[in-house]
Amino acid sequence: MSIMELRSFVAGEWHGADGSARDIRSAVTGEVIARAGAKLDYQAMLDEGRERGSPSLRAMTFHERAAALKALALYLSERKDRLYDLSLLAGSTRGDAMIDVDGGIGTLFALSSKARRTLPDDVVLPDGELEMLSRDGTFLGHHIYTSRQGVAVHINAFNFPVWGMLEKLAPTLLGGMSAIVKPATATAYITEACFQMMIECGAFPDGSFQLITGGTGDLLDRLDASDLVSFTGSAETALMLRSNSNLMARSVPFIAEQDSLNASVLGPDVTTDALEFDLFVKEVVREMTAKAGQKCTAIRRVIAPAGMVDPLVDAISAKLSKIAIGDPALEGVRMGALASADQKKDVLEKAAMIGSEAKRVFGTDDPELHGDGVENGAFVSPMLYRCDSPDAANKVHEAEAFGPVSTIMPYRDLDHAVSLMNRGKGSLVASLITHDPTVARRVAIGAGAWHGRLYMNDRDSMKASTGHGSPLPLLVHGGPGRAGGGEELGGMRGVKHYMQRTAVQGSPDMIAAVTGQYVPGAAKTDADVHPFAKKFEDLRIGESITAGPRTITKEDVEHFAEFTGDTFYAHMNEEAAKASPFFDGRVAHGYLLLAFAAGLFVHPDPGPTLANTGLSDLRFTKPVYFGEAISVSLTVKEKRPTGKGYGEVLWHVGITDSEGDQVAGYTLHTMNASRED
Repeated sequence: MSIMELRSFVAGEWHGADGSARDIRSAVTGEVIARAGAKLDYQAMLDEGRERGSPSLRAMTFHERAAALKALALYLSERKDRLYDLSLLAGSTRGDAMIDVDGGIGTLFALSSKARRTLPDDVVLPDGELEMLSRDGTFLGHHIYTSRQGVAVHINAFNFPVWGMLEKLAPTLLGGMSAIVKPATATAYITEACFQMMIECGAFPDGSFQLITGGTGDLLDRLDASDLVSFTGSAETALMLRSNSNLMARSVPFIAEQDSLNASVLGPDVTTDALEFDLFVKEVVREMTAKAGQKCTAIRRVIAPAGMVDPLVDAISAKLSKIAIGDPALEGVRMGALASADQKKDVLEKAAMIGSEAKRVFGTDDPELHGDGVENGAFVSPMLYRCDSPDAANKVHEAEAFGPVSTIMPYRDLDHAVSLMNRGKGSLVASLITHDPTVARRVAIGAGAWHGRLYMNDRDSMKASTGHGSPLPLLVHGGPGRAGGGEELGGMRGVKHYMQRTAVQGSPDMIAAVTGQYVPGAAKTDADVHPFAKKFEDLRIGESITAGPRTITKEDVEHFAEFTGDTFYAHMNEEAAKASPFFDGRVAHGYLLLAFAAGLFVHPDPGPTLANTGLSDLRFTKPVYFGEAISVSLTVKEKRPTGKGYGEVLWHVGITDSEGDQVAGYTLHTMNASRED
């Protein structure tokens, strides 16, 4: 095949490799397949992102950014076979490529959907609850997120050239920041092909993302506090990058997701004939061989009860012996090559270090390979080591062979197992296979502080589970200590890394203006017609009606109690009610108040209000006694378009008594038809 000349995308233009480019070799045959590297104008890239890309993204609402993410995901889905084919050159089987490519595209879909369901159709993201800073409610506090105004620099690892790029880009773009993507050179040809599709798609404004296929030059020296660096890779490289004097001097945020010595623990309750035993063996073998063990979440340490080590060694070895290694393009090959000859050298060196404290019980220095011309490829055998004295050992808890290498070790009791888990000093994920919930709780309490994710599985969830080594878009990916101390993904949590949280203080009107949502005490607009008779687009934030009063009688309460069966003593027993520290006598049911409130504000005619989908934030704040009258206000609090012919409307509902004091409040959720419906 012809040698690919990889390009970088700088300020809207493609730039090819130059004389400084380095060769990239096939992981399968060792032949040169691509060249990458060029001297680039890094200041022009930052100017493009800061002055063009980021301002354009900040002008879009969260929902518009989410729609663009979905459009991009659909575009890539139709063209992913090209990425599968290129992945073969990196030693990836079809299954390996699907983890990378489909996983990345799936992240775009997942975060797009989550954003449209949970974020406002705005550029400001309110955070948490209102804080009452004065007794009379005229001075409030709130936290908000707004987009950082610089550029996010993404430095990615070689093992996931597509997923690694997209899982960072999705929250970055949703957060309103432009990005400069720097993939690892060894597999940059896959990233470049995907990136070219992203530019062709045109879903995002110009300048939203740029690409470096090669070195970063003095890029980090040019960043300031408005920018951000997100890194995935080794602890050594992370330390070198985060130690950059400019990053430290300007307090540039640095997010690190590093390789770690992830552990998997077999619970003390599991026997060889249990379903959990087979599940554990499958998890270990899959994590050793998927992507040839080149996953930052792969299982490096297998921790089992002392009496279960021999059966596990036999079972794991039996499955590993059936793994065909070689050219991933061949049918029947289950494990391909490492990404490069350098990677193979590093894995073998680290395996030898582990071997100084542990015995190799499976694996060979000269594995049988399938395919022609693979003798110069970066292939290694799966290797299982056994360390019978894990307390005295150090290398097995410190050295990571970033390939198909795992070490099995015994534990005495559950506390010992937890201590061995934590010897890794921080991991991205640890797993526990057990059918005993009490074991799960003890492990979570003992090990949670050292692990970013705890994956627990048993016979009840094994069919639906996604596996030890699968980071999910809606759960955080990262971990403490050795794992880098950073966090990615986590649904909308990941978006907030690319935004700045700010505390705002002021009157209700000021807070409402800043957040784009109605808050109690802010000015209202009297509705000209009942709001339930208005379509989604015609409703305005702060539009309100007030209805009532309605007097609550003893007969109302007793009828409600008989009709519903709710005969709680506070409603039916005068003496018992008075004995409560909260009441002076019998009180109305809270749910009776809600029902009466709905009866006061509801609009009975068919119209744009299609459905009541629930209520949230319900609070009963003052008891209502017989003979008191209630009134209710219904105010448009927030609107969330869905793009499905209707939108979700959130209403602030306040129920007050004869003295004007609020007795209950909540948020009502309805679906209202759009004009185009």
